[in-house]
Amino acid sequence: MISKRAKYAIKAMKVLTQAYGSGPVLIARIAEQEHIPQKFLEGILLELRNHGLLQSQKGKGGGYMLRVEPDRITLAQLVRIIDGPIAPTPCVSLHFYTRCDDCDSEETCKIRPIMLRVRDANLAVYEKTTLQMLVDGIKEPGTLVTA
Repeated sequence: MISKRAKYAIKAMKVLTQAYGSGPVLIARIAEQEHIPQKFLEGILLELRNHGLLQSQKGKGGGYMLRVEPDRITLAQLVRIIDGPIAPTPCVSLHFYTRCDDCDSEETCKIRPIMLRVRDANLAVYEKTTLQMLVDGIKEPGTLVTA
């Protein structure tokens, strides 16, 4: 399960994707449009800026905008920046691997193979879904979401 912070990050990035190429968007507008507490959102956007996905502009007409094209930002990137590992257990994490402290042997562990499948299933969605796809309503490359 992703955290509320990650969900808010995705919602904020959706707004910034919709405004891509139109200049900066005020934090207050994003917060109001997506029903996100503004102070909470400020920290999230700052973190995304520090990871190079956003740029900010101060002063009148300032705000945040995407630094990277929305078709190059995946949900996997956002979730990792905000929540850290996507894997359900540390022993199957691709980017944050650590051995489980309560496991005698990864080779004989009965849980690890299942957790690998869970990780792979999540990654298949997160890594293939870009912000642009989210905004355009595309479930998978070549398909549209229909209501």
